[in-house]
Amino acid sequence: MMRCIQIFIQGDDITMATLIPSLGSCVARMTSGERRLAERLEAKLDADYLLWYDVPMGPKSAHPDFCVLHPRRGILVLEVKDWKLNTILQADKQTWEILGDNGPKTVINPLEQARQYAHQVVHALERDAQLVQPDGPHAGKLGFPWSYGVVLTNITRKQFETAELQHAIEPHRVLCQDEMLESVDAEELQSRLWGMFPYGMRGALSLPQIDRVRWIMFPQVRVPHPSNGQDSLFDDNSDAELPDIMRVMDIQQEQLARSLGEGHRIVHGVAGSGKTMILGYRAEYLAQASTPGAKPILILCFNEPLGVKLASVMRAKSLSDRVHAVHFHKWCRNQLVAFGQTLPPQGPHFSDELVERVIRAVDRKQIPSGQYQAVLIDEGHDFAPQWLKLVTQMVDPTTNSLLVLYDDAQNINDRARSKQFSFKSVGIQAQGRTTILKINYRNTKQILQTASLVAAKYLTPHAPPLRGSLPPRVADPAWGGPAPHHLLTADDDDGIPLLKPIGCGREGEAPVIIKLPTLRDEAFAIADHMSQAHKEGHAWGDMAILCADWKTMDLCASALAQRKLPHRVRKKTGEYQPGADAIQVMTMKVSKGLEFPVVALPGVGHMPLRGEDEQEAARVFYVAATRATQRLVIGVGGDGEFGGKFTK
Repeated sequence: MMRCIQIFIQGDDITMATLIPSLGSCVARMTSGERRLAERLEAKLDADYLLWYDVPMGPKSAHPDFCVLHPRRGILVLEVKDWKLNTILQADKQTWEILGDNGPKTVINPLEQARQYAHQVVHALERDAQLVQPDGPHAGKLGFPWSYGVVLTNITRKQFETAELQHAIEPHRVLCQDEMLESVDAEELQSRLWGMFPYGMRGALSLPQIDRVRWIMFPQVRVPHPSNGQDSLFDDNSDAELPDIMRVMDIQQEQLARSLGEGHRIVHGVAGSGKTMILGYRAEYLAQASTPGAKPILILCFNEPLGVKLASVMRAKSLSDRVHAVHFHKWCRNQLVAFGQTLPPQGPHFSDELVERVIRAVDRKQIPSGQYQAVLIDEGHDFAPQWLKLVTQMVDPTTNSLLVLYDDAQNINDRARSKQFSFKSVGIQAQGRTTILKINYRNTKQILQTASLVAAKYLTPHAPPLRGSLPPRVADPAWGGPAPHHLLTADDDDGIPLLKPIGCGREGEAPVIIKLPTLRDEAFAIADHMSQAHKEGHAWGDMAILCADWKTMDLCASALAQRKLPHRVRKKTGEYQPGADAIQVMTMKVSKGLEFPVVALPGVGHMPLRGEDEQEAARVFYVAATRATQRLVIGVGGDGEFGGKFTK
């Protein structure tokens, strides 16, 4: 994954470290000294510094106050104490006696505390052969600097020396109150921090090594490699054998995921920008933080296969008792059954009536509102306004925790909204808490370009003015070159922006274009491509054939059967099985939210179908094409308009 580490621009001033979580989201749980230190570090350290505050770190989920990472300086663990001089009754290298709220108490020396945190992380990092020195006198030791220190936010350097605390803490490993004032020069502060390192420690971290460091230090930010297909939407925290390639959230994704506080929040993101990964992180965090007996967490989506996938992931993490993941219409049915309401008769309008009955029952208080401590909505672009209004009422007002993920470019289910639609009109109060993710990490450059051949003119951005508390960011070349703006916060953000995706630059093979006389010929050619992909190492479950209609699905299933290739056809609810080692055959529409390393799109040369709106068909094609992470095969035979775009 391309790193898009970024810096702030404020006028002509280009400086600011990245704090994770963002300062605004964690200031309420900081001590006054921690807040002052965070403000100083964020403002006075250069843009290539990364800072983590109170984030679980390493295999034992240690919670150091701050961890600082710099590509050339290395890793620094800091423990912060707001003690005043008269708080300290006695101090030595192992323990300190301090005056607590209930009298004297003995605590571990804060430097020893920081040392233990640092060593836990270092021992985990040293397991990785790509992070250690391969030979010489320091073989097996980290190939970059690391250290630890203490920040005494209410004790000056003179007080430190007068009290002879240097006998308990080495003076160069301490940052004192007067050395972190707002007036202190930035270079002086940085010099104090890096003076905490043992003399002579050298080395630098490359971009792939930084990924590896974050993968090991912060298991929560791991994401699966594209070759893993649908095995996971977000990786687990296991300490299994270290992989050769470690993929992690980018810095802005991590900052967003860790900074999501209470209240209503909206994430607008293009396909492949990590929205579902962020949703999964949020659900897991809330579940682990919830107290016994707390109300459950609800994950809703529109697409049934995605709901099945999300539920399987929560089940694999042993969270299904606390996190209920389901597609919207199944949730509606469950609500009617659970609260003794009558189901509508089967028929062409069954789904619409299902929803209407839930809405009426909630209005009459026959179905209670506020059932969930948090509601997380994936595919919010597919939810009609009345659905969003209904679901918003399900959030417990004492927690008021709602997250909506949205991409209007993937709105393919004909629920057109009025131009006057606003989130506020359906009860979603997210002004000032809206984030935009523009970078697509899922697809190779070649796949994204191909998807845009058909859909580009329907993805013209019309984002609202962005005037938020976070100014736009641009990439620091030291971390991997320039990158476009892609994480913005807006105050005037109650409408729906249409975002054009920006590729992260990952290269891959050119899509395979098949032009044959009939759909049947295409189906057999695609089956042969799937067979070849399997010989090259792809599991059958890595593959999907996505079709515009059931007729094409039947032709493809027949070809796979004749070639004796394992496959599963999804036509009805309940027929999709995530993790099955078989080629998945489904419609383009129901593939939304899923991804596969190898995807084939037969019948594109016949799109749009007779009587189908061109814009609607283009969006469907875009959704289907962007399901592929590595290889895309497209059948363009036929006289439809889209086929010509690939044969000019």
